[in-house]
Amino acid sequence: MVAERGQEDWDSEFARFPRLFEGHEEIPGLTWPTTTFSGRMTVYLGNRRVDILHPGRAHTAGDAVVWVPDAGAMFTGDIVEDRSACYCGDGHFADWPATLDRIAGFAPEAIAPGRGDALTGAAMVARALASTRDFIASTYRPAARVAARGGTLKQAWDAVRAECDPKFADFAIYEHCLPFNVARAWDEARGIDTPRIWTAARDQAMWAALQG
Repeated sequence: MVAERGQEDWDSEFARFPRLFEGHEEIPGLTWPTTTFSGRMTVYLGNRRVDILHPGRAHTAGDAVVWVPDAGAMFTGDIVEDRSACYCGDGHFADWPATLDRIAGFAPEAIAPGRGDALTGAAMVARALASTRDFIASTYRPAARVAARGGTLKQAWDAVRAECDPKFADFAIYEHCLPFNVARAWDEARGIDTPRIWTAARDQAMWAALQG
């Protein structure tokens, strides 16, 4: 994935948010992993066991979570959000609910989500899992209906807004994520399993389709 789309992603992000790339001239190039694992890896911090595992596709194809068994705590990254939109532009809508089920199967007593408050206690954890699940379904369902009848990306955008705005418009980064979420949901519903690369040119084409 780094070799295939790393530079394209970098160029796209730089075009969107140049202010975040201050000092980029000093970066020697794309960052490659130095340690990898398949499925699961355990490390020890002193006597504390920490499990790093891949629960399934969701926010990306390679999401990893960190589970600290003796604390009942899980760091989920952007698989789970609290009062924040999920960014789904590189996501897998059909797989995401099962990934949430696997996380719930650990019965975590606390979750550090990708965005939002630390989730402490069963009630907060359950609320965030349910809200994330609702966000994913509410984004994908209307886009899939439009795709099934051969509709356009703009029609999918309108349909998703009609369903999601009443529930999620006040969530953090909602407006930022929405066009990328709709584009990916529309793609997945049309049978595109691997998310297409977000090039700067694709960004511009998407905005032209949504605004036109």
